[in-house]
Amino acid sequence: MASIFTKIISGEIPSYKIAENEKFYAFLDINPLAEGHTLVVPKREVDYLFDLEDGELADVMVFAKRVAAAIREAIPCQRIGVAVIGLDVPHAHIHLVPINKGSDLDFGRPKLKLSPEEFRAIQDKIAGRL
Repeated sequence: MASIFTKIISGEIPSYKIAENEKFYAFLDINPLAEGHTLVVPKREVDYLFDLEDGELADVMVFAKRVAAAIREAIPCQRIGVAVIGLDVPHAHIHLVPINKGSDLDFGRPKLKLSPEEFRAIQDKIAGRL
């Protein structure tokens, strides 16, 4: 059965796409820790990030680096935090989260509630820098 991320990549479920190439897809997390919180996923459905082929793992990190640079330009922050948790969705993914302190990357914190208009504005700001 296809994961929710596979359905997002195929367009079955809408998303706020930030970037895409032949192998990877980046989109805004709809339950973000911060404005600009983005997920980077391989298009090939693999459950665990470290089960990717070595070259694919390297490529996803290079793709994520490019997305992170765009987020940092678009969203005021000290850094882009990176998290790989992978317990909720059985599809490898990397969280890119704008942070100003370590506790900003605490996934136990309440998530932001943003309107579709706010998501689109954030999407435009980040995607416009790629």
